[in-house]
Amino acid sequence: MYRMKYDTESDALTIIVSESGKLTHAEEIGDIVIHLNKEGEPLFLEVLNASKNVPLMVQALAKGEVTA
Repeated sequence: MYRMKYDTESDALTIIVSESGKLTHAEEIGDIVIHLNKEGEPLFLEVLNASKNVPLMVQALAKGEVTA
């Protein structure tokens, strides 16, 4: 189960994917930062400018513009 935290001061949504493992590096793709362990598995994701980006993500999902 994923956990989420929102920081109003930084306007960042953090989605915790895994509670175990050691963070070794991060990759930034636009306003998304993926924090990874040494095996390249995601530990958590940050959505920067969340108040703008999260509604856009939800709209895209609702329209079927994003698939898994």
